[in-house]
Amino acid sequence: MLTAEDRDRVQSKARAAIHKATLRRDAWWVYPAFVLGFLAVMMVYSTWAGLQTSGYYAEPYVSPIFSPCLAINCEHTTFRLIGGWWFLSPALLVMWLPILFRFTCYYYRKAYYRAAFWSPPACAVAEPMPRYNGETKLLLFQNLHRYFFYLMLVNMVFLTWDTVKAFMFPGGFGIGVGSLVFVVMIVTMGLYIASCHSCRHAIGGHVDLFSRAPIRHRLWMTVSRLNSQHGIYALASLFWIPVTDLYVRLVAAGVITDLRIL
Repeated sequence: MLTAEDRDRVQSKARAAIHKATLRRDAWWVYPAFVLGFLAVMMVYSTWAGLQTSGYYAEPYVSPIFSPCLAINCEHTTFRLIGGWWFLSPALLVMWLPILFRFTCYYYRKAYYRAAFWSPPACAVAEPMPRYNGETKLLLFQNLHRYFFYLMLVNMVFLTWDTVKAFMFPGGFGIGVGSLVFVVMIVTMGLYIASCHSCRHAIGGHVDLFSRAPIRHRLWMTVSRLNSQHGIYALASLFWIPVTDLYVRLVAAGVITDLRIL
């Protein structure tokens, strides 16, 4: 039975009294270091690409970072919603959505909390912060993730259309290496979106009895299986967006030739 002193210690918000950083002798720091490096490289490249004002369109390919392209100054305009007064990169009009969606994503929160802020960096490793505050104050912003999820569904419509157009060449239907690059992009993005925790809640949430909603139950089970690999899909999709952008840029600059398979 717990004594009053033990009960106070359990209910305290203070960290566990671990005087050494860790007793682990394995290379526990490799994974958080890899995640931090990977996220940093993807963020730096995507920021650089998103600030460019050209080189993101090579018919029939348009970089996913710039989709949908809404400004008149776009190399390839999806909708002419923004007038000629917009002189910055058209990507700035749309890239905030996938950034905020990933920033508030449950997997990415775990990833960058551990890798960048060491909260915690690994199991059985002490944290630098003396108290645990949870996602309070400014971090309440993370609760907006579900709304960014619904907006991302709209964004996925445009990315899907861009993938379809990747097979529509001036001479008609065809398959190029770029077409396959876009297929991988939309598949990884689709798996990331479908495995999202908010997607799982949207499909199976607010259902008291799955026996009365068999279709939703089957969909929920499918999404739940995808959800177990959510981290892999999150990293794969994050990696392939810059790869797709880079491929389009290299083709547009004439550095490489888009080989036609069909």
